[in-house]
Amino acid sequence: MKKTILGAAVAVLMSTAAHAENIGVTMALFDDNFLTVLRNGIQDLADGMDGVDVQIEDAQNDVAKQLDQINNFIASGVDAIVVNPVDTSATQAMSAAAEAAGVPLVYVNREPINVDTLPNNQAFVASNEVESGTLQTLEVCRLLKEAGKTEADIYVMMGELSNQAAVQRTKDIHDVMASGNCGVTLNIVDEQTANWSRDEAQDLMTNWLSTGTQFDAVISNNDEMAIGAIQALKANGISMADVIVGGIDATQDALVAMQAGDLDVTVFQDAHGQGSGALDAALKLAKGEDVDQKVYIPFQLVTPQNIDNFLSKN
Repeated sequence: MKKTILGAAVAVLMSTAAHAENIGVTMALFDDNFLTVLRNGIQDLADGMDGVDVQIEDAQNDVAKQLDQINNFIASGVDAIVVNPVDTSATQAMSAAAEAAGVPLVYVNREPINVDTLPNNQAFVASNEVESGTLQTLEVCRLLKEAGKTEADIYVMMGELSNQAAVQRTKDIHDVMASGNCGVTLNIVDEQTANWSRDEAQDLMTNWLSTGTQFDAVISNNDEMAIGAIQALKANGISMADVIVGGIDATQDALVAMQAGDLDVTVFQDAHGQGSGALDAALKLAKGEDVDQKVYIPFQLVTPQNIDNFLSKN
């Protein structure tokens, strides 16, 4: 009798182990505030589920390293893979490797170049970047108009040029300018990349300030660069009441800067929601369930007037 009970218990344990889902996750880099929140969204969802294990690795902004991680996940027999791509123009090889092995794959946050031709067992979870830069720029326009401007000179800080989000967010600025919806004539003094980096943005803003060129606003593709610009402006004795600065992501550091009166506008991108949404999609694909190939989580404008709604989110 005891042997029968023991045998049944072992069978149950083996059945449970057989149904455990193992998900490999490769992040572009760990050393990024927004991506850390996204990564936590993946881990938090996994921690709250029985029989789900996630292995999260840091690609350290290296495309070759990320592809190696994907191949290693495939070789180890994971049930699905989640990818936050280093370079969105290099995702075709990643999709091909996963497709050849029959392993479901979900891209998160950064839109892959092959997003419109993904295999049936692959998907993309993010927010629609057409919304992000558009919301940001229209609010900067509103603030400039409110300040009595009919024409304004602006600087534009771009993210990594290999990244679709940076390209689209910059395009959004130009599209708003061309649309006639701004209400103020914007003149771009200069636009350069600071690679999503606070330090690089501080250096870039310092260089711009050294030219002595007058300007009214800085529009940045993300909050980290906006904060770097603010640090340079303040270090050079410029009052934050005299310049409008906009970012995107609504990170905790950005919200602190907004509460201090330094950052005028940001756009909430639900990092935690993207992470949990990507894992949810990966688990469904691993079980053979249908998933929309493009899952968009809306952006939301954040200003000093509604900041309290976002303080506990990213």
